[in-house]
Amino acid sequence: MLVNIDNGGTLTDICVVGKDEVYYTKTLTTPLDLSECFFEGIKKASEVIYGEDSFVTLLQNSSLIRYSSTQGTNALVEHKGPKVGLITDETDLVERLNKTTPETDMFQSIVGDRTALLKDTDNEEEMDTALVNAINDLTNAGAERLVIAIGDKEKEKKYKHFFLLRFPRHLLGSVPVLFSWEFTKDLLRERRIWSAIINTFLHPTLEHFLYSAENRLRAHKVKNPLLIYRNDGASSRVAKSVALKTYSSGPRGGLEGTRALAEAYGFNRVLMIDVGGTTSDIGVVDNLSIVSDRRGRVEGVEISFELSDVRSYGIGGSSIIRAKDGEVMVGPESVGAAPGPACFGFGGKEATITDVNLLLGILNPETYLNGELNLDPERSCQVIKTNVADPLGISVEESLFLMQEAFATKMAASLKDRVGDGGDTVLAAFGGGGPMSACQSARKAGIKRVIIPKLAAVFSAYGLSFSDVSQVFEEHITGLSADKIEKIKEKMLEQAERHMYQEGYSLKDECEVTWNTIVENADGSEHERLTLEDNSDHTDDQRLILVLEACHKLEHPNLKATPSDSNSTVAAKASGNRKVLREGIGEDDIPVYVLDEQEANSSAQGPAIVEGPFFTANVTDGWSFVVTDAGDLMLRDDA
Repeated sequence: MLVNIDNGGTLTDICVVGKDEVYYTKTLTTPLDLSECFFEGIKKASEVIYGEDSFVTLLQNSSLIRYSSTQGTNALVEHKGPKVGLITDETDLVERLNKTTPETDMFQSIVGDRTALLKDTDNEEEMDTALVNAINDLTNAGAERLVIAIGDKEKEKKYKHFFLLRFPRHLLGSVPVLFSWEFTKDLLRERRIWSAIINTFLHPTLEHFLYSAENRLRAHKVKNPLLIYRNDGASSRVAKSVALKTYSSGPRGGLEGTRALAEAYGFNRVLMIDVGGTTSDIGVVDNLSIVSDRRGRVEGVEISFELSDVRSYGIGGSSIIRAKDGEVMVGPESVGAAPGPACFGFGGKEATITDVNLLLGILNPETYLNGELNLDPERSCQVIKTNVADPLGISVEESLFLMQEAFATKMAASLKDRVGDGGDTVLAAFGGGGPMSACQSARKAGIKRVIIPKLAAVFSAYGLSFSDVSQVFEEHITGLSADKIEKIKEKMLEQAERHMYQEGYSLKDECEVTWNTIVENADGSEHERLTLEDNSDHTDDQRLILVLEACHKLEHPNLKATPSDSNSTVAAKASGNRKVLREGIGEDDIPVYVLDEQEANSSAQGPAIVEGPFFTANVTDGWSFVVTDAGDLMLRDDA
């Protein structure tokens, strides 16, 4: 069994891939203690597989447990996390970040005025005293974690020496400090400093939980270590992972699954949207390649690591919807899993799109989450009246259509700049909220075809199954002789051998080693990627970077499907009708189709509701759908 867990802001998805079957379930995220939903999810999955609580049996029959989380992504979107202090001698950079720049908001929310500027000096006594004073000032100002970023690499090493002498790490009061050059060897100072700041911000969100979860797994005699899924599409042990690479890691799993869909159905370009509780994550698969950046971006800020080009927007099933200045505003704040949407009945007092879809009749309160969470329409009605209808001076019913329109418009806006040729682009919509708004958002964005996978509700978790265990190492080799480059290669191989041994694999016997040379422009952008043997010319202001990737291949599932034959479709079988509020029409009887009950090539016209496992698809007027032989839902905008 391959156990994959994708932890979201509202719900945690569990997908277990066996040899011949895929099992899946969901559980509410427990933000105060993530280990609770982690182990509750495994317990629920064991009940799905074995028919009873067989938690230990599932653990002992699992060859791998892979985990991804959007907690870091959500923390950045909502600007919720630890207070970070920055100690640096890069005076001009701090001044610029405190002015109006695209990065200002994030810098102000994470660091703010908790900065200490060190003057340039080689006097060690002055350096020592200045560092101690800076640390004391920032911790007194409320900094919970510190970043030390000095322009000169060797001088930063000296500051680290002074820090360890004055604040030894065995002391209980020692403040966690990250040194920028130790974290990344990136020569571009702004990128290096931002990488250190963001990693420091994300680190505590994951650290305590992950080590706690791994220790509990060991207590159950789980042989293989917990693997953390990264944004670059690979996995690694907890002790070999950095928090920054978990940013949008769950959506990267969705991209891997999307690539498998594109290959199975022959799609050239697929735009993925993974709609969770707090965010919607959007990425692209082009000609079976996942669009990624060697120097990725986090909230628009360039960092030192490669990340898939997944962009996160503060819009999801739990995004707060309010009336403000006569308009309906959606997000980016979210009610998350605690208290959750008002209809969950856990004390939520804010309106969300989940409340809207419940009152419109799109969601069945008795079958939501396969009947595990009975929704309360009265609570939804009250919060929508209070937060939207009354401030706008309209009825609750009128406000429902305004809220639905505002949500779809904001989602479409996030899609538009990545659509390309709308006629050729296929939208893969998944996550708990993706199928509910896919048709409306796609039409607004000019997309005419949508695919909703059968595993839509847990599709990102399913995508984790396509990862391998790998580590990447880089060294600058600009201007070095062939002999020096050979010595660097030897050191890199020794480093890779040590790291992969710590992952549990022999570099020589169990791993593939790949060498590349990257030509980087003076501004830090990638110019071209070459094989090691290619001696391409480069200009004096370009840098050469030697890259080694060590990879241990893991088992992957095989996704098989074929495009539907439009000439041999059969009428889909409705299980009944549901009363749904439609704008300009009022209450209308809409046919409901259960996805699992349809045979291959079953088709129908909208308006319709299709209920899949843990998700509801709203097929709006003018759209049609057909069910593929793999059980996926293909939708087309006939209008």
